[in-house]
Amino acid sequence: MLIQNFYYYLANQDELLRRYNGKHLIISDKKVIYASEDNEEALKKGMEMVGMGNFIMQLCTPGEEAYTAKCYTPGIRVTNASYQ
Repeated sequence: MLIQNFYYYLANQDELLRRYNGKHLIISDKKVIYASEDNEEALKKGMEMVGMGNFIMQLCTPGEEAYTAKCYTPGIRVTNASYQ
């Protein structure tokens, strides 16, 4: 499910930029559930709201620089899952 959340971000990047440019997004079940300018606050809220391993945190930025996901969950680590 984590990679589907990343693909959601990529598919909706333009719209999300209009609303959340520069913010750290917590994305779960293919929707933004929280946004913050502070990454630590966003991570804490994500863990409180849906629990570790059930969301991604994505910095909302323009361009292809945002096309790499780093996902961490207990027991599993997937890094640099690139969108092609």
